[in-house]
Amino acid sequence: MSTSPSSAAEVRDPVLQEGYRRCAELTREYGTTYFWGAALLPRSRRRHVYAVYALCRLADDIVDVPDDADRDVAELTSRLAAFAGSFRTALADGGSDDPVLAAVAQTVRAVEIEPECFDRFFGAMAMDLTTTSYRTWDDLLGYMEGSAAVIGEMMLPVLDPIAPAARQPARSLGLAFQLTNFLRDVGEDLGYGRVYVPQEDLERFGADPAERRVTPEWRALMAFEVARNRQLYRAADAGIPLLPPRSARCVATARVLYARILDLIEQADGDVFGERLRVPTWRKAGMAARIFVGGPSGAQARPGPAVAGPAGVDREVA
Repeated sequence: MSTSPSSAAEVRDPVLQEGYRRCAELTREYGTTYFWGAALLPRSRRRHVYAVYALCRLADDIVDVPDDADRDVAELTSRLAAFAGSFRTALADGGSDDPVLAAVAQTVRAVEIEPECFDRFFGAMAMDLTTTSYRTWDDLLGYMEGSAAVIGEMMLPVLDPIAPAARQPARSLGLAFQLTNFLRDVGEDLGYGRVYVPQEDLERFGADPAERRVTPEWRALMAFEVARNRQLYRAADAGIPLLPPRSARCVATARVLYARILDLIEQADGDVFGERLRVPTWRKAGMAARIFVGGPSGAQARPGPAVAGPAGVDREVA
């Protein structure tokens, strides 16, 4: 891929400097795995990770309103549309009075992210305002196309892949990250009136998240979903050798840290209804340092068993 000269140059515009600073702060506060993974990139590319993350974070904050709050769907839909419109205007005009949007627009142009990716992303965010559950895994994948797979596509130009074949693994990694979040955050998402675990899976195992209890049925369900999640990570691993060394270290760090959450779910016996399961910040920093020194090889999370059953993961993530 070609990169414009501005992607490698120092940012001197005060508005852009402030925008990238705010993007870094948002990433450090809310996306620590992205933050520590991006720490392994050159500074000229690191800021682009922060910018993409910040845009996604701000959009997500608009639609994530607790179910017991005064939730006005029409108002939230209008706010999301206004935010998306402001971003598109910044992209078209080459800047914005909003420092964060100015920085994001600069990043999109500098590394040549396809603008169409953002159409899919904002479409998925709008779904969160009207859709509270998904009948099948295919239905959930339809949502994750715009909320997860497309994030992998947005991040890929930042990483400067050495082969076009890196695209599908990047999409798989986006799916893997989000499914990990869904499994960890089952209890939290109930508070937003949402259940992301496919209804067909809940029925198959006889599990009900609304009970907020770890039953044998719930354990079996979580084991199935964790195995599905690990298969997504395996599909994503094929893309790491298709990245230049520092990008490979960045992705390997984020991949290992996110996959560790699956280990925590297993160690908690599938209990995702209490305290949020987290990889400590000191461990994230230590993993980033270890991969920086030793490279991504040998740092992958344990693979886990292949998923079995009717979900057809092999076909859907290939």
